[in-house]
Amino acid sequence: MSLSYAFCVAVIVCLGAVPALAGPAEDVRSTTAPKRSTKTGPLRLGVVGLVHGHVEGLLAQARQRDDIKIVGIYEPNRVLFDRLAAKHKLDSSLHHVSLGAMLDTAKPEAVSVMTSIKDHVMAVEACAPRGVHLLLEKPLAYCNADAQRMAELARRHGVLVLTNYETSWYASVREARSLIESGQMSPVRRMVFRHGHKGPKEIGCPPEFLAWLTDPEQNGGGALVDFGCYGAVLSTWMMNGQRPTHVTASATTLKPANYPRVDDDATIILTYAGATAVIEASWAWTHDNKEMDVYTEGGSIHAGKWSELSVRAENAPAKSRKPAALPPDLKDEWTYFRQVIRGECPVDPLSSLEMNLIAVEILDSARQSIRQRRPQ
Repeated sequence: MSLSYAFCVAVIVCLGAVPALAGPAEDVRSTTAPKRSTKTGPLRLGVVGLVHGHVEGLLAQARQRDDIKIVGIYEPNRVLFDRLAAKHKLDSSLHHVSLGAMLDTAKPEAVSVMTSIKDHVMAVEACAPRGVHLLLEKPLAYCNADAQRMAELARRHGVLVLTNYETSWYASVREARSLIESGQMSPVRRMVFRHGHKGPKEIGCPPEFLAWLTDPEQNGGGALVDFGCYGAVLSTWMMNGQRPTHVTASATTLKPANYPRVDDDATIILTYAGATAVIEASWAWTHDNKEMDVYTEGGSIHAGKWSELSVRAENAPAKSRKPAALPPDLKDEWTYFRQVIRGECPVDPLSSLEMNLIAVEILDSARQSIRQRRPQ
């Protein structure tokens, strides 16, 4: 079904009572705790797919670091593999056209999943029974059915299914959370999240990335999913894992010539007991935008990109603040991924399955409700 439309619709969806994330009692008994890797040396990492633009960051990092080693790459498109292999000096022996063959031959400890969002399920279905941990590029999924299937596999086979967001490695975001936890800035009353950029076409995303990013079947939508996921997981984290009681969502296509099948501008409003969150996700910003404002009874916090942070007391001007340095295990996603699967650090909430299942509930409620209420 096409998502192209030049008007907004708004709906309110009640998420209902908070269910236990682990499911009914019989599922809890069959859950297997994550089995951490006992290997030493560089992390043996497989790459599942090359169609996500973020994969180039990994390929570049792998050439420069001695703590990760790419041991196999699954990518059906040989032309795409060859192009990236030439650019990043990858050995042709790394290439596999079968995911199962890559996993069985290369035997990675873990994989980085760089597919479309829809193909995350496929990756977990192949990796979990083999005991291979996964780091997925955000979001975990865009619908509850996919998310629950992945969670069931992770719990049954004792693997970590983690989700990577750029903002997880921002010192500003961590400091904002610390200020709230300390009581200096609490309780939270209102949160505003602004995430996005000028648009994937406008910033020059490669064709293989653009193809699925603007496909409602592969991405689940446009800006709503691509950037709405940031606010969904951050608000869940700030609210200590609470589910919102209501989700109100609107979306539109401001540039139908560029994005005829998906939204490029969306707003999601979350209602909690005692707090509200506004998620502004767009491919129509004038600049790369990843920032949040948290308003509390003790003052407000502005957390921008990386280390940009300011705080403001009631009726006072904003003051810049230097955030505390990130702990060593949260230096970046590859340091964290290696340490967490080796049991050297705990699972960080922002990447955790539990937080991201709730984030998917938020996305699914917003996405499905907009689609169902759209006039025919």
